[in-house]
Amino acid sequence: MTEENKDLRIRSKVISDDPNRAPNRAMLRAVGFEDEDFQKPMVGVASTWTEVTPCNIHIDELARSAKTGASDSGAAPMIFNTISVSDGISMGHDGMNYSLPSRDIIADSIEAVTGAERLDGFVAIGACDKTTPGCLISIGRMNLPSVYVYGGTIQPGKLDGKDIDLVSSFEAVGQYQQGTIDEKQLHRVECNACPGAGACGGMYTANTMAAAVEALGMSIPGSSSTPAIYDYKKEECRQAGAMITDLLEKEIYPRDIMTKEAFENAITVVMALGGSTNAFLHLIAIARSADVDLTYDDFERIRKNVPHIADLKPSGQYVMQDLYEAGGVPAVLKMLHQEGLLHGDCLTVTGKTLAENLEDAPDLKEGQDVIKPLHDPIKQQGPLVVLKGNLAPEGAVAKMSGQKISRFEGPAKVYDSEAETTKAIEAGEIVEGDVLVIRNVGPKGGPGMPEMLSITSMIVGRGLGGRVALITDGRFSGGSHGFVIGHLAPEAAAGGPISLLQNGDTITIDSDTQEINFDVTDEQLEERARHRAPFEPRYKTGALAKYSKLVSSSAKGAVTDENLF
Repeated sequence: MTEENKDLRIRSKVISDDPNRAPNRAMLRAVGFEDEDFQKPMVGVASTWTEVTPCNIHIDELARSAKTGASDSGAAPMIFNTISVSDGISMGHDGMNYSLPSRDIIADSIEAVTGAERLDGFVAIGACDKTTPGCLISIGRMNLPSVYVYGGTIQPGKLDGKDIDLVSSFEAVGQYQQGTIDEKQLHRVECNACPGAGACGGMYTANTMAAAVEALGMSIPGSSSTPAIYDYKKEECRQAGAMITDLLEKEIYPRDIMTKEAFENAITVVMALGGSTNAFLHLIAIARSADVDLTYDDFERIRKNVPHIADLKPSGQYVMQDLYEAGGVPAVLKMLHQEGLLHGDCLTVTGKTLAENLEDAPDLKEGQDVIKPLHDPIKQQGPLVVLKGNLAPEGAVAKMSGQKISRFEGPAKVYDSEAETTKAIEAGEIVEGDVLVIRNVGPKGGPGMPEMLSITSMIVGRGLGGRVALITDGRFSGGSHGFVIGHLAPEAAAGGPISLLQNGDTITIDSDTQEINFDVTDEQLEERARHRAPFEPRYKTGALAKYSKLVSSSAKGAVTDENLF
C-alpha cells in the first residue's frame, strides 16, 4: 500500500462518519442508500454502455451484474457511465478525429467521478477500442482497488459459408470501386459482417488491448477471449464486483500489480498474438499513469525474443472466438510462461501471482491451428517493429505480420489529408511501387491521430496490398494490413521531417535494419524548412482544440497531461 493511499483506506468514511456530512448522506439516501450502507465501502461500476456501437451495446447488463457482485460481497455499489465512440462508424471521415481523444475523455471522466464521490474502488467495463486504455489510465491514476472487465468479442459474420467481419466490409468497398464486385454483393457483405454484440473479432485493437490487460494482471483470467454473448460474461462481472472488497481487505492497489515486469508481460502477449500497432500508444500511456517508465526500446527488446505464433486476422485467417475455442488467452499465457517468456511472479487482481493463476489454466487443445507451436512460429520475432531514421527520428511503427518482403523503396506521393488521399486512390493516381504519404494527421495535426483503415482497405481491395507502401504520422486500425508504417514522430504539425517531404523524394523502408529514410541532403532540408508554413490548428475551440494544444508525441503515448506545468 502506498503512502498516498494510507489515509484513504476507506475513502467513503469521509461521508459516513461526520455529522456535518448529513447533506451528503441525504443525497445518497435518495438513490437508495440506507443506514447500514454508510458503513460499507462505496464501490463504483464504470460502465461504457452505449447504443452507438455493437461493441458496447450489452454492457448495461454486465454493469448490473458487477453491481450485484459488489453488493453481495458487502459493498455499497453505484453504477456510473462514461462515453464510448465507435471506431468503425467514425472511420473514413472527420468523426475519426474524436477517436483517440475519447480515450483521454474516458480516463478523465472516470477520475472525476471516483474522485468527487470518494469511491473506495471500482470495476471498469469496456469493449470498443479506446474504452480499455481509457479505463486503465484512470485505474493507474487513481490507484484505488480496481478490476477491469472486457465486454468481449463479436462472433464472426457468415457469408457464402465463409467468416467475414467489419474489415471485410471496408475491403469490399475497395473491390466495388475496382469493379471486382457489384453493388448487390457489397450490400450482402454490409448486411452480414456484424451479427450482434461485441468488439471487432480479429486481433484488432480491442482484442489486442484486452489480451494485454489480462497479461498485465488487471482482469480476471479468461476475460479477454470470452465472447460477448456468452453467459459467463455476466458471471465474470459478478466476480469482479466481489473482488473489490477482497482487494480492499488485502490492501492490493493497481500500482502493486502494474509494475514494469507486468508491462513486459503485456508486450510479450501483444507480440506473440501479432496485435495492433495501437498497443504502443496505449501501453505507454497506461504505464505513464501508473508511474512506470515504458518506451519503444522496451518493445524492441522484448520483440526480439518473442515469436509471432497466432494465425489471427487481419493478416491471418482466424478470429478471437476461434482462439477462445482453442483454449483462449489463458492457454497462450500458460504456454509462454512454460517457455520462460513471462514474469510469473507478477501480482494480479485475483490476489495470486500470474504463475499461480496459470496453474489452473487449460492447455491449448489438441489439433487446433490458431496458435502455432513456439518451435515452428509464423515469424521468429514479434511482428510489430520500431523504425527510425531521418524521416522519423523519434520512431515509427510497422506491422510486418503477413508481409513477404521486408524492404520497400520508391517515390513519395504526398498528401495532406485522408480525404485528399481517397480522391487520389479513386482517380488511379497511386500505382505499384509508390510510397503513399499521408501527413498532418498526427496527434496535433489531425487532430486526434485518425486511423487509416479506409485507405488501407481501398489499397487492398484494389489489389495493391504489399505493392504500395503507406506511411503516415497518423495511425492504423488494428484491422489494417499491408506494407504500412504509422506513428511517424515528430509529426508534421510539430515540425517533423515528414513535413519536408516532397513528391518524388525516394523513401527507403527496411524492417531488417529498422530504418526509414528519405534521400534528401541536409542542405535541401534546411532550404525546405525555411519555406515551411507554420502549423495552423484546424480547431480553435472545443474538445479537439484542447486536445491539439495539450497532446504529446505519439512516441510518448499521445498523452494530454505530460507537460502541463
